[in-house]
Amino acid sequence: MPQNEYIEESIRKHGRRFDHEERRRKKVAREAHDASLYSQKVRGLKAKLHQNKRRKEKIQMKKTMKEHEERNTTQRGTEAPAPGAVPIYLLDREQESQAKMLSSAVKQKRKEKAAKFSVPLPQVRGVPEDEMFKVIKTGKSKSKSWKRMITKATFVGDGFTRRPVKYERFIRPMALRQKKANITHKELGVTMQLPIIGVKKNPQNPTYTQLGVLTKGTIIEVNVSELGLVTSGGKVVWGKYAQITNNPEMDGCVNGLLLT
Repeated sequence: MPQNEYIEESIRKHGRRFDHEERRRKKVAREAHDASLYSQKVRGLKAKLHQNKRRKEKIQMKKTMKEHEERNTTQRGTEAPAPGAVPIYLLDREQESQAKMLSSAVKQKRKEKAAKFSVPLPQVRGVPEDEMFKVIKTGKSKSKSWKRMITKATFVGDGFTRRPVKYERFIRPMALRQKKANITHKELGVTMQLPIIGVKKNPQNPTYTQLGVLTKGTIIEVNVSELGLVTSGGKVVWGKYAQITNNPEMDGCVNGLLLT
């Protein structure tokens, strides 16, 4: 291992903080304020260098905005006139051409990609943290309330081991843990109870994804080896993604649709 990759190795072994995404988002939001404050305070040669750098950034930004504005506009007279005689009533007209021919192809590719990765429930209701977590007070002091109990259904793997009670921050109750899901295959028209492999994406919050919270609209990975699905190469499909379509904490089970 190279001598300067201790941080990357630690991230691979232990992961990141639960609030890493939120802290990074706030840091990016503060950059504009920090740059403005620095511009007001800097003096001398550093000020000239900073202003020159900002000028180049603004020029590049204006060019990018202009390209986006001209994406759907049309230009006249860019194409060569067609060979042969032109009628009199068409002499005053010019050939129209699309300003950005490449943009239509890019848009089409985006539409195809969006259709490929479309999900049954594109929009879901947001779940606030007050509804997701219940505050648990610890110790003799009333001020210690850093523990949280998850009030929604969760998934934990087979090899999951709870941390010591003294250090456990998020409590996942045994009664709300789910290991299987009722998945419906639309094309085959069958519904089977399949074991959950993991939680791929929870649209509510990245923290909920790390904790394995199962809410409506969550993308999970299930074991579909029982369905007998085969790839074009002849290999048996082992895991596929599915989206949860119900509220597991209310129904007591996980229902979902297979993403085909």
